[in-house]
Amino acid sequence: MTAPVTPGTAQAAPPRAAGRAPGPRPHRFRSERFRTGRKQGPARWFVLAAMSLAALLVASPFLLLILNSVKTEAGYARGGPLSWPTSLSFGAWSTYIADVDYPAALVNSVLISGLVAVFGVAVGLLAAYAIGIGRIRGRTAITGVLLFATMLPQEALLYPLFSGAQALGLRNTIWSVVIVFTVLQGAYGTYLLSSLLSTFPRSVLEAAALDGAGRFRILWRIVLPAMRPTLSVLLVFFFIWTWNEFYIPMVMLTDPGSQTVPIALSTLKGQNTIDITELNAGSLLSLLPTLLFFLLFQRTLTRGVTAGAMK
Repeated sequence: MTAPVTPGTAQAAPPRAAGRAPGPRPHRFRSERFRTGRKQGPARWFVLAAMSLAALLVASPFLLLILNSVKTEAGYARGGPLSWPTSLSFGAWSTYIADVDYPAALVNSVLISGLVAVFGVAVGLLAAYAIGIGRIRGRTAITGVLLFATMLPQEALLYPLFSGAQALGLRNTIWSVVIVFTVLQGAYGTYLLSSLLSTFPRSVLEAAALDGAGRFRILWRIVLPAMRPTLSVLLVFFFIWTWNEFYIPMVMLTDPGSQTVPIALSTLKGQNTIDITELNAGSLLSLLPTLLFFLLFQRTLTRGVTAGAMK
């Protein structure tokens, strides 16, 4: 029989297993983390060095662009593109800004790219809502036509677009480019969003309809918040894609006052001569707005891609 325990007397602890050292038990995950950290230490440094080298190789054209934009024309001719400048000179920058009216071209590019991004996302969302959730007739054929439209080369569309813009009196205005690229980007957005909206939970839509919500209210209150990460990714892509467009804006915008930054940069190349330092400065100034835009919306882009992957 077990002896009774009197009040005030501590009960004896069970005997410790043989071979176990006294003291607190080491944390399993902490010991494993330290052990794996010691084993993977050199590998981590090797990966870090390899990634740093790859980042330097990727950034080398940008660094070379900066290096040659602060040289004088004589210094570039004497030392070549890989030489270090003896003194910093921003004469090529001021010359480029004065030659091509960079502020006006920058405003035109920002307006065109911003309007196309917003209108393209809006058109794509409305059309995809009708195709993916509205389940209109012939939605498969419509989606195929939109996909085919995004695959057409711009050279095949140039003549009818030019004739239509000239007939409507929209040549040398930003609307001739905004309308064209809104349709093109909206077609791609419709093709992409319609496949996502076709998998939208029908129970949520039916519950909203039973509560008395109309189609526009369902779109604004339910579909739009759920699609916001994907729409933000499309907004960033549409802005950058439109900013880099060259062929159609070059034909539509022949007036120097309505040209975009890529078109203004192309005017620096003469028939027989070209200032390399000014061209490097212009290329750098053309690249900086899109780089700043990407850095500002980098977190938004990352969230949108992550949300799409998790869904």
